[in-house]
Amino acid sequence: MKNKPLLIIAGEPNSIFLEIFFKCCNKINTKKPILLIVSKNLLLNQMKKLNYNFKFNFLKKDNFNISQINNNKINIIDVDFSFKKPFDKISKKSKKYINECFDVGFKIIKELNLKFLINGPVSKKHFLEKKFQGVTEYLAKKTNKSGEETMLIYNKKLSVCPITTHDALRNIFKKITKKKITKKVLNINKFYKEILQKKASFAVTGINPHCETKEKFNEEEKIIIPAIKFLKRAGVKIEGPFPADTIFLRQNLKKFDVIVGMYHDQVLTPIKTIYGFDAINITLGLPFIRISPDHGPNEKMLGKNISNPLSLIQTLNFVKKFDN
Repeated sequence: MKNKPLLIIAGEPNSIFLEIFFKCCNKINTKKPILLIVSKNLLLNQMKKLNYNFKFNFLKKDNFNISQINNNKINIIDVDFSFKKPFDKISKKSKKYINECFDVGFKIIKELNLKFLINGPVSKKHFLEKKFQGVTEYLAKKTNKSGEETMLIYNKKLSVCPITTHDALRNIFKKITKKKITKKVLNINKFYKEILQKKASFAVTGINPHCETKEKFNEEEKIIIPAIKFLKRAGVKIEGPFPADTIFLRQNLKKFDVIVGMYHDQVLTPIKTIYGFDAINITLGLPFIRISPDHGPNEKMLGKNISNPLSLIQTLNFVKKFDN
């Protein structure tokens, strides 16, 4: 039997993903054959406009079979997408197309029992709208795992996890619970232990400045500290809560593998400042491990051929570790 493919969904058609994918094509070094779900016409048009020239093995989604995969070429499953020009503004017109790409991907994952899914970025405004905070929640809903999902921004030296994801700041206090903190930390702990074969060391931030408040309800005392105590009893190597303004100091970073924060920018701003594009976005708690480059569609740079492919390179390198 052929090696199981590495499945990639291109995502938003009017994004920089295909550009950075082209930049990676000659750098892909994995035993797994690549299987990319994308519009054939869009792929060929963007490739021509960006002055790349690759030969692909084109497959049809309706009669896909693993025997059709060519191990020596990048394999494309064609999903129809109507467009006027290869680089256009992001809009709701691509919503149906993106949904179909994911549905085709889910079917293949189930049929072949795949462990990993890579996807390009999508527009939260136009594709996810108000129904989902992000792709993390979208995938959880589509796979009947809502409430189990965990976002991990991974770098081999340091990873971060926001307990709440793309919520407005005014809403985060009511969404932080002991159950949510413990669930996400346990998911990450399992990932490090079973996939990375490492016992992770965790730091947890507070939510209030300096982990203090003059208000009657103290989130550190009532929610975060009880969650940490529970996790310690469960065998997790974890400390906190730490003030968010000092936990990312260099001397502190040496002590931990994962920093768990209470909201998105509390941990994503510092890790992107430290590592730039040298990180990947991993979703845990699904029937598969979902990985994507840690950036958005970047509509402003569409078609300019100057986007940095490092995050996608790191995504591919990460999955390469699990070739078999």
